[in-house]
Amino acid sequence: MTLALVAPQTDTNRFSDAVANAGSILLYHGVADLRRSPRTLIDLGPQRAVYRYQPTAEVRSGPVLLVPPLAVADTCFDLRRGCSLVSHLVDGGRATYVVDYGRISFDDRRLGMEHWIDDVLPAAIRAVSADAGGQPVHLVSWSLGGVFCLLTAAEHADLPIASITPIASPVDFHAVPMAAPLLPVAKLTGGAILTQLTRLLGGAPKPMVQRAFQLSSVTRYLTKPLTLATNLHDRDFLAQMEAVDEFTRNMTAYPARTFGQSYQRLFRHNDLADGTLVLSAGRIIRLADVTVPVLVVAGKGDTIAPLASVNRVVDLLTGSPRVRSRVAPGGHLGVLTGRAAQTSTWAYLDEFLDEV
Repeated sequence: MTLALVAPQTDTNRFSDAVANAGSILLYHGVADLRRSPRTLIDLGPQRAVYRYQPTAEVRSGPVLLVPPLAVADTCFDLRRGCSLVSHLVDGGRATYVVDYGRISFDDRRLGMEHWIDDVLPAAIRAVSADAGGQPVHLVSWSLGGVFCLLTAAEHADLPIASITPIASPVDFHAVPMAAPLLPVAKLTGGAILTQLTRLLGGAPKPMVQRAFQLSSVTRYLTKPLTLATNLHDRDFLAQMEAVDEFTRNMTAYPARTFGQSYQRLFRHNDLADGTLVLSAGRIIRLADVTVPVLVVAGKGDTIAPLASVNRVVDLLTGSPRVRSRVAPGGHLGVLTGRAAQTSTWAYLDEFLDEV
């Protein structure tokens, strides 16, 4: 008797919630709270704006600098209220900062990987350390931002870096299933088709970057209407979808030279799979030269940076005093800031930061 009464009530609640959510979407343009965490600019330079987030609790640990990949808005760390790595760190008493690269234009087409490894990230790290009273900085990064952090630490041992946490950062690009069909074409053409195109355009333009991210989760993209309809009662689920869509719309362009180097060295030649990156004649960066603790986090359902591609770096960081690896649920963005990240990725990060 009790079960018979409960089931209709549950269905009624789901229907009422679905109607309310539909109303919010149609009349108020969404259900997600996309307000960003308050922050203050502390440093400004070419392709570099460093912000300190306003603390909400007594600061109890060393500074954390959040490092996004190129072409991505820093909102990846502050996706929405209720699902924000920034809020999690700040509420946990951590002095939290982020570096924003700003908009990339045609005038930036000659900027190469060296610009970020030698100038942008070192300047941001030093600015955060100075703002935090000279303390060493914990780098927390996502996707190729993690690769750039590791390369920066390897090349500049004098930087005040306390630790590095690359999340969903691919190292062995030949272990990426999505890339496999393109490798024979790249080998046949010497990678000329794509690099020539981006050179003419001044880089990978914003629409190309957005479409590439959407196609990386093509199943989700194609089934979005059905997913929306079947989850219309779940406000938190809808808010997450809305926040991800807004994040994708805010992706930016990629500088031509940086894109060409990344494509040729990381994708086509797969340099980092053996722990080295050849940037130019006579200049080689070795991951073995990273001398700080590292936490590597991979997403169980990540198709852009699958487990084998991410975890390859664990065996290459031979100079690090401590290397931890963890696997968390979620795809490429989900492992960083999905609804399950708080009890997986963020918990692993807290444990690691407290240890080091």
